Amino acid sequence: MAKTTVVVVDDSALIRALLTEIINGEPDLQVVGAAADPYQAREIIRNTNPNVVTLDVEMPRMDGLDFLEKIMRLRPMPVVMVSTLTERGAEVTMRALELGAVDFVAKPKLGVANGMREMGAAICEKIRIAAKSRVFRKAAVARAPGAAAPVKGVATFSRHSTEKMIVIGASTGGTEAIREVLETFPADCPAVVITQHMPPGFTASFAKRLDGCCRIRVAEARQGERILPGHAYIAPGGQHMAVGRSGANYVIELHDTEPVNRHKPSVEVLFKSVAKNVGPNAIGVMLTGMGKDGALAMLDMKRAGAFNMAQDEATCVVYGMPREAVACGAVDSILPLGQIGPAVIEKLMAGGKVLSRV
Repeated sequence: MAKTTVVVVDDSALIRALLTEIINGEPDLQVVGAAADPYQAREIIRNTNPNVVTLDVEMPRMDGLDFLEKIMRLRPMPVVMVSTLTERGAEVTMRALELGAVDFVAKPKLGVANGMREMGAAICEKIRIAAKSRVFRKAAVARAPGAAAPVKGVATFSRHSTEKMIVIGASTGGTEAIREVLETFPADCPAVVITQHMPPGFTASFAKRLDGCCRIRVAEARQGERILPGHAYIAPGGQHMAVGRSGANYVIELHDTEPVNRHKPSVEVLFKSVAKNVGPNAIGVMLTGMGKDGALAMLDMKRAGAFNMAQDEATCVVYGMPREAVACGAVDSILPLGQIGPAVIEKLMAGGKVLSRV
């Protein structure tokens, strides 16, 4: 079996050596080159044509984001970013995902060598997923944070928006898919609750970025807060999020318990709580991601009366979680990413049928 080839790009000799050691320790992976800056990387990539590139966010001579933008415009390929676990690092990482990076790895702040080795299995799994991912050419630079959101159609949900809820689960490739869906929602749409697989330290920046480009308010979820129309709530990295009831209100419940399906936050936890507490008032959406987290709980949602949608294979970066949801019978409608947001609005407005491609 041919090995998945990797080029490591990082200005730190220690990180280059550690990543090379970790990756080459796997029988199916091989580092075919390591570069200290994008100029060296460009030559190595040209000569080796790797399956995956790992790319440091901040480097001398050419910024990692500038290099990533050039890669995705001129020679699109799977890129896994290597980020620093700081607020600045998180913001830059979100920008990298906008530009087309498949995923990211967060360097530990302290004890880098031991920390990286402890993360070895996760790093290699991200590389394997990236190698199988669908990479989309970026025709133009993604909109910068704070830029005006595009004007879209107006809808009025005031009659039932406090009862209805939109529930989204996603993993690899999900940050951009979620943004594309949320940008279609009007300011007064029903509440949205979202679990995106993401580690601690990054979800606040993710929420802030979405808040800057959507008409609904987007924030990292907080324990006990009331779930309100016109708001989207992102599960914090490292905590499970569930929807609870307090009298007539829906509320956020956060749990610091063991990972579910190897994830924390887990889509399974969110969807199970929605099946129990929201039932037929929910619209479920499963977006791009590796694995099967949330599929069976989405079936619970359907049995409780929810209407469920899944992103189609052609527009997924990784068609794993949607495939599993479809396979177990949890999905009512399979749609391309660009049609999901409008289909959700149509379903809410009319209460009618959304065209199904199942």
